[in-house]
Amino acid sequence: MATHMKKHPGQLTVVIKLGTSSIVDERTHQPILFILSVIVETAVNLVQHGHHVVIVSSGAIGVGLRRMDLDKRPKHLPKVQALAAIGQCRLISLWDQLFGHLRQPIGQILLTRNDIADRTQYQNAQNTFFELLNMGVIPIVNENDTLAVTEIKFGDNDTLSAITAGMVQADYLFLMTDVDCLYDKNPRSNPDAKPIEIVEDIAELAADVSSAGSALGTGGMSTKIVAARLATSAGVTTVITKSSKPGNIAAIIKHAEAEKRARGSSRNSVVNFHEDHLSLEKTAVLNLHASHSPLTPSTSTPQYTPARTPSPEIDTNEPPPLHTRFLPIAHPIRDRWFWILHGLAPHGTVFIDHGAWHALSDKAGLLPAGIVDVEGHFAQQEAVRLVVVKKLTSTTTPTSHTPNTYTSGISTPPTPIRHPQPDAHPGMRHTHSHTSSPSPATPVSYELHHPAPFEIGRAVVNYSAAEIRRIKGLHSTQISEALGYADSEYVALRENVAFFGMEKSRPSTPSFGKTSSEHGDSH
Repeated sequence: MATHMKKHPGQLTVVIKLGTSSIVDERTHQPILFILSVIVETAVNLVQHGHHVVIVSSGAIGVGLRRMDLDKRPKHLPKVQALAAIGQCRLISLWDQLFGHLRQPIGQILLTRNDIADRTQYQNAQNTFFELLNMGVIPIVNENDTLAVTEIKFGDNDTLSAITAGMVQADYLFLMTDVDCLYDKNPRSNPDAKPIEIVEDIAELAADVSSAGSALGTGGMSTKIVAARLATSAGVTTVITKSSKPGNIAAIIKHAEAEKRARGSSRNSVVNFHEDHLSLEKTAVLNLHASHSPLTPSTSTPQYTPARTPSPEIDTNEPPPLHTRFLPIAHPIRDRWFWILHGLAPHGTVFIDHGAWHALSDKAGLLPAGIVDVEGHFAQQEAVRLVVVKKLTSTTTPTSHTPNTYTSGISTPPTPIRHPQPDAHPGMRHTHSHTSSPSPATPVSYELHHPAPFEIGRAVVNYSAAEIRRIKGLHSTQISEALGYADSEYVALRENVAFFGMEKSRPSTPSFGKTSSEHGDSH
């Protein structure tokens, strides 16, 4: 039975993500108690004011290194997983002790991608989150590094935090990092660098994301941008701010909520932006890996880039703490569609024509007649990428014979994940197991460059890759003749197709009182 999270008007759900470098000293591997204590105080204060809080906490391996007196993270996977098992016990014990001083109960949730790949398990995890939050408990979430291998890892806890935020339908996701915010230029080498407070459209953010994260962690600034894309597509306002100042979280929320009220925002409202400062919205230099020296005095208290029209009701003489806020899209992707897009690992690609895309947009299912090509190996009931291409006619030829590659033409690109091989699926047909993908030398049946193929979303298919290759371009009445059977007239039912968000993410935080059906059916 589904559990629903109880939310009252004005009640917020806040997810706070802390990386290993925010929790554990990179050199000594000792827990940074000051940051942890302030995070605890901030989280408890939010709960006491009636809000829900989830913490996504890295640091198990770092704490394990300290416990075993090791200098650096080993390269051998079993040793890393053993350290994670040792460190996770110490880490959750530390959180419990700190929260215990304030009589705040916590719960531990450890996840891998396999745990949410099954729809029932995803819903069970979601129900657990909701029940914990309804009980006033703060869930402490981490990836289950003891069990996770490359194929089933989220990759980093930035991605895990974004998926968690979407799962609990959060209002805010705070990605705590070692910089205050995004800048239009590198502030360490450019004293005149200006901070960027608002990012309205991540697709237009041309950022240098070469910062690779700490020696203990796995994330970097690029993973935070990916996480922001994912979270904003689920309707979550995403904030990047400095982990050494966790007390700023409450001030940022207060400012954002006051700004929302002053503007009379709702889920579908649009705010005004200065067009003459567009370059500052599009270019954010995050290349801070070369130096960890303090910012120069001229950048310690910089002036905000006027990225949006100031509201007369907001006291602009008292700016909020430095941060960058990514605004959510107008029509969030929720529930089943969010799970299809981000809970499942795609095992291949189905190339469709524009007619099939328009039919899907009109709520129709995916018929074989609209399929142009197939790539990869997958079984029935597995997820695939949907890529729109221009089908070649008999009088046209491809502009080149390059491999069947494509680029994403969407504002919310897919989450970068590695895909496991579909070797063990009881009850599924495996006629695809010995069928190879088209080789680069094989002439393709669609235009490669004018226009280029672009990905629109994901689908859970009713047929395997080999079966779809045999029925592509056929009418549904011909499926039985081609295969000897016909499980469905559709390659994918419309309820099993989800599109990435196609709109600019301009509106403010979603209003309360909306049901999932009100903002999910469009996907």
